[in-house]
Amino acid sequence: MPETLDFEEPIAPLLKQLEELTALPKTDSVQREIDALRRKIEGIRADVYASLTPWQRVQVARHPNRPGLEAFIGLMFDEFVELHGDRRFADDHAIMTGFAHYKGQPVLVVGHVKGVDTKEKIFRNFGYARPEGYRKALRAMKLAEKFARPIIVFIDTPAAYPGIESEERGVAEAIAVNLREMMVIDTPIVVIVSGEGGSGGALGIAVGDAVLMQEYAIYSVIPPEGCAAILWRDANKKVEASAALKLTAPDLLKAGIIDHIIPEPVGGAHTDPAAAANLVGGVLDDILADVAAMDSAMRLEKRYEKFRNMGRAGIDFVDEG
Repeated sequence: MPETLDFEEPIAPLLKQLEELTALPKTDSVQREIDALRRKIEGIRADVYASLTPWQRVQVARHPNRPGLEAFIGLMFDEFVELHGDRRFADDHAIMTGFAHYKGQPVLVVGHVKGVDTKEKIFRNFGYARPEGYRKALRAMKLAEKFARPIIVFIDTPAAYPGIESEERGVAEAIAVNLREMMVIDTPIVVIVSGEGGSGGALGIAVGDAVLMQEYAIYSVIPPEGCAAILWRDANKKVEASAALKLTAPDLLKAGIIDHIIPEPVGGAHTDPAAAANLVGGVLDDILADVAAMDSAMRLEKRYEKFRNMGRAGIDFVDEG
């Protein structure tokens, strides 16, 4: 049975019933029951997801079945060829990058990878990138600039890796260099926050001409648990912290941090990854065309202005909050 979140409790018994029905021999009557039950589940999901709290959105963004970068590559891109290593220290498996074709157009894909099962999560360091990951991403972006290929970035990380070896190898400097260099890379860059957009770990590859965000993704300066531990000295205040951080897609669109919200299937992207990828593609097509149509000087100027104005755009929003 698909994994359900605590606030999805009304759906759990129906999903179990659906699983039992789908295991039966296929007859017209069984199929009618299955169709009716699916409609009922979708209706309940729509009601539940229409009024999610910020903390519940955090839970959806972290759902173990939520499609990650590898899923999007398989569903949206052709002929993906991965690039490895930063040519300075190592290959960071928490960030994946490579050239591919998007609807016939050559592009560079960059993004975080969390892993699916326990073995892969350990291999991917749970999506916590080290400095060599950011340097690998920048190396690939410079190649994309050289060959005039648009860059499509998928953000899904709790944060940059805070371990001592990461600090020793200059994770803060690596992120800072990426912020500076991505601001002037002369090729279209579209950023998609697809899961967790956590702190500098996200921002280190999130400078672009347009920042898109899936409906139930989150984007914040710090994870709710870390915020609660600092402000209230109590990580259990994560619910209050989630509300205070204004980390949801509607909040961030209102504050001018993101440019567009990408809708998700009823119940979140994890319920139908293929439909979620189609919805991402529908928005990405238009945004990529708009950005690519600009001349180089205008595109770089607008990118600079976008990030310089973020603080100003959010002043009134913070006051209202």
